[in-house]
Amino acid sequence: MLLLCSSEPSSLCYVETADIDGETNLKFRQALPVTHRELTSEGSVAAFDGRVTCEEPNSRMHSFTGTLQWRGETYALDSERILLRGCKLRNTDFCYGLVIYAGFDSKIMRNCGKIKRKKTKLDRMMDRLVIIIFLVLLAMSLCLAIASGFWAKTFQEKHTYLSALYKHTAPAKQAFFSFWGFAILLSIIIPMSMYITFEFIYLVNSFFINWDLEMYYAVKDIPAKARSTSLNDQLGQIEYIFSDKTGTLTQNIMSFEKCCINGTVYGLGTGRENKQPSGSGMTWSHRGEKMSYSNDVTLLEAARRDSDPLLREFLRLLALCHTVMVEERGGQLVYQAASPDEEALVLAARDLGYVFLSRTQDTITISELGVKRTYKVLAMLDFNSDRKRMSVLVRDPQGTIRLYTKGADTVILARLRSRGPSETFTERALDRFAEETLRTLCLASKVVSEAEYCEWSRRHQEASILLQDRAWQMDSLYEEMEQNLELLGVTAIEDKLQDGVPETIQLLKLGNIKVWVLTGDKKGLMDPRAGGWDRGAQQATGAHVAETAMNIGYACKLLTDDMEILEEKEVSEILEAHWVRNSRSSSRKAPGSGRLSQQHPGTSCHKKRALVISGDFLDKILHTGEVLMKEEGWLWQWLPCRGATDSQEQGSLVEKAFVDLATSCQAVICCRVTPKQKALIVQLVKKHKKATTLAIGDGANDVNMIKTADIGVGISGLEGMQAVQCSDYALAQFSYLQRLLLVHGRWAYLRICKFLRYFFYKTFAGLMAQVWFAFHSGFTAQPLYEGWFLALYNVFYTAHPVLSVGLLEQDVSAKKSLEFPELYAIGQQDELFNYRIFGVTLLHGVSTSLASFYIAFWAFKDCVGSKVVGDYESFSVTVATSALLSVLVEIILDIKHWTVLSFLMVTASLLLFCLFSYLTQSIDAFRIAPAIFRFPDASQNALTDPYILLVVLLSLVVNTVPSLTVRSYHAITGRHSIQQQICSKARREPEPSVELRAHVHRGSFRRRSSYAFSHQEGYAGLITRGDSLRTKGTCATGGLHPQGTAPPSPSCHSPSA
Repeated sequence: MLLLCSSEPSSLCYVETADIDGETNLKFRQALPVTHRELTSEGSVAAFDGRVTCEEPNSRMHSFTGTLQWRGETYALDSERILLRGCKLRNTDFCYGLVIYAGFDSKIMRNCGKIKRKKTKLDRMMDRLVIIIFLVLLAMSLCLAIASGFWAKTFQEKHTYLSALYKHTAPAKQAFFSFWGFAILLSIIIPMSMYITFEFIYLVNSFFINWDLEMYYAVKDIPAKARSTSLNDQLGQIEYIFSDKTGTLTQNIMSFEKCCINGTVYGLGTGRENKQPSGSGMTWSHRGEKMSYSNDVTLLEAARRDSDPLLREFLRLLALCHTVMVEERGGQLVYQAASPDEEALVLAARDLGYVFLSRTQDTITISELGVKRTYKVLAMLDFNSDRKRMSVLVRDPQGTIRLYTKGADTVILARLRSRGPSETFTERALDRFAEETLRTLCLASKVVSEAEYCEWSRRHQEASILLQDRAWQMDSLYEEMEQNLELLGVTAIEDKLQDGVPETIQLLKLGNIKVWVLTGDKKGLMDPRAGGWDRGAQQATGAHVAETAMNIGYACKLLTDDMEILEEKEVSEILEAHWVRNSRSSSRKAPGSGRLSQQHPGTSCHKKRALVISGDFLDKILHTGEVLMKEEGWLWQWLPCRGATDSQEQGSLVEKAFVDLATSCQAVICCRVTPKQKALIVQLVKKHKKATTLAIGDGANDVNMIKTADIGVGISGLEGMQAVQCSDYALAQFSYLQRLLLVHGRWAYLRICKFLRYFFYKTFAGLMAQVWFAFHSGFTAQPLYEGWFLALYNVFYTAHPVLSVGLLEQDVSAKKSLEFPELYAIGQQDELFNYRIFGVTLLHGVSTSLASFYIAFWAFKDCVGSKVVGDYESFSVTVATSALLSVLVEIILDIKHWTVLSFLMVTASLLLFCLFSYLTQSIDAFRIAPAIFRFPDASQNALTDPYILLVVLLSLVVNTVPSLTVRSYHAITGRHSIQQQICSKARREPEPSVELRAHVHRGSFRRRSSYAFSHQEGYAGLITRGDSLRTKGTCATGGLHPQGTAPPSPSCHSPSA
């Protein structure tokens, strides 16, 4: 929607874009000056007849290009004039706008993905196996039917005296009926009941996740929730995790943790934070608000004593040098900051007695230890990505002109007047703060003489009205003023991680799971009005662009000091070199067939690497349509053209090269990516690596990624419940992911795999005897077993043991699963169930059925027992009992985790077999329905004969000995299971502590990565022009609230980010 006017000064409009990019700090949008001046009433808005010409609907969230034609004039439009669907109005009573895109043409809808039904790898494999089994069934039925036809023909020719009985039964007709008879008789091997048991096991395992108290967040009373009940086993096969940053890895809270002033470090961890101050009732606010600062009472007492001039200037700078807006609501001061870092600094100054009270266009008023002081603002030297600092030039009540500057240590330390012991100690403090991955700022000031200011002010005024090179001239003047500074100190802000995030990521990495961070947060300042950026711009801003992103990585231990960081320049060089090599060798092999080089120029191939890129860079290298088609990506010129005949094939080659490079890195961080780009990255890894992926996020901007990944996990955070509502699993904290994957996921995969192996085994072992019986019954499709045995075999006789395996089996305890995350690799490699395992299981089941049938057949062939038991019914009971007991013994040998319920399940199978055999084979049942109960007293007659019992025992021994032999062979030859190998390795080589500490040398890039100043350029201009300042007493009523925005609440304030 094009913003036309609003209730705020200069038609400003404050918006929160958490649903778009995950950032909860406020941003401003401003209407064109012409519409602000002319559209002053509802009538004038209703009469507005401007014409907007703009780009076609697209998914680029951070850019907009268009023009407004009104009253014969043309005005340029960019993203600063646009309100996107999904953003929320904050501190703006009303606004009027012109809808440009609606419905599915809006940018957020263009970033939405399609809802697809998710299926696990085992699910898809099962579907294929069932089709294979069905085809095998048809093939076996056809072969047996053909054999039946030949047997009938041979029998009729041999026994001509019985020709009258076969007068109307030709061999072909006999074969036709036999085919359908065998198809019906053998249809029981198609595991339809398996799907029902499957779903029940999934459901109960989902309850186990819901009931896990280790994943219950008592602070907010949020339990873990399995919203999907059919993906549990896939949790044990995850190879890549794609995580949002804000609200997922972090708490959305910035806190002032430490500072270094005049060579003294204050804050947590300095040994002074637990002491109680000598007086706690300090009323420094002009309203008598009680202030407290709990991080370090020494700093609190030093501020109260007001004896250190450097400390006084330090706190004064925090209260003066910022672009925070303040409002009074209900007698309380409410701060609105464009950056959560600035808000944290202003709040820290307030708690230490220097309270920011109000500002006008050219003044700022603070309370210093209860004394109100007003400073005249002479100039605000705004922040931008090249300067990496901001300054304010003020005249204090005594008339002295002072410059207060804060910014990155690399730019502030280089502009100091002199370097002494205090500066050296401060640099060591910076290194120490960087080790703790805190976000640092250097603070400095200087006194400016009246003459120097007058000269500078004159030149500043002249530069501000230039039509050409204005920005360059202004930056030169800023640079001239910000020299010969005196260092005041350093602040250290913690972008609070959620509890357990570093430990969780470390455990996941030990489990061979790669974690990628995809965040909509800015890595650095980028001009949102630019539709794209050229390579020169990329290189100019590349260093700053990566700072915040890398700080994220170091804070959560995703990045370590032994990693080589590949940024956009290095990625460009690697990919270009790759394509040059491919183009040179294209005459010898197809383009793109060569493996992407894992060797970065000048580095060793064994060095760990991490990738840090932006969404704009991703557009350029992948040419995803996020940039205009006329702006061909720079990488495309290196594509070999002989094999790539169309753009689609070229795009696939570029995608493959990028994915190969990214997946060769130990960590990947992508910043300033749109929701569509998040989903694209997930899709590329799934497409080119055939990997199982998991996406985790907490905001609406993560929904597309969550829906695209194989598993979607939603975090119940500060950005609403949109991610949770679209997720497969809901958690309260990122740290619970380790238990969800390494414990529940691995157990679920183990249980499902054992369930499948045992289910197929018992199906083939018990029912394939029907096929062998056909060879001895003239291929007549006569059933071997009693009908009741066939009906109850999968329902009662073998269902309970397989159910206990699917619900309760575990190879190691939950504690050991977390202790040895390497165990997780079994699921990633599909070791427990695959086509090879299925083939072995099939052969095992067939061999069991052969042994059960032919041992009984051999025993019954020419002899009988002490009773008359050499009949068909006794033979059937003998084979059935042998097969069933062999199946039960096999699962007894295979169960690793015995519980009371497991024992009862196995026992129940035997008892139910005895019970139903007695009921279905009783004389009374035969008398009532002889056609249904056809085996009267068959089990009683057969199983009470010692000879038959010895036959059953022999079959059981023959079927069990191979399994025992294989297990004994593995034990004797030392071929332990992977669990035993890992545990023995762990005993030999203890794992290092999870908590990693960086050792950063002075001047290393890792310390610069902790630079904390993430707000947007332009706020200083709003303040000095007075555009953002409300007139006292202004009361705006009425107005329209555009679709996709929410009217602000009177108590609404900027949430901490």
